[in-house]
Amino acid sequence: MGQKALDVHPEAVAEIRAARLRYAEYSAETAERFFSEVEEGLERILQLPETWPSYLDGTRRFLLRRFPFSIVYRVTDETIGVYALAHAKRRPGYWKSRRL
Repeated sequence: MGQKALDVHPEAVAEIRAARLRYAEYSAETAERFFSEVEEGLERILQLPETWPSYLDGTRRFLLRRFPFSIVYRVTDETIGVYALAHAKRRPGYWKSRRL
């Protein structure tokens, strides 16, 4: 069985960009470390999507190690849908109305 396709919600892309820009205000190096960790997380999810624990509304979540964010995603037969890059301090499930 081949690797599933990754489908990232446009608002999740916007959240990744916004967080990267916020970190860049402090340090370009920190912004790059943040973005690298997000990319690594997405790659790990692609490789082993069922590894991370169940979360809300049929999703799973991958916690970033050094930053207060998680990647919220859902696995289907065809794809891995990324719904949010959720900050740890935001209210859980704010992204539930998003559809891919």
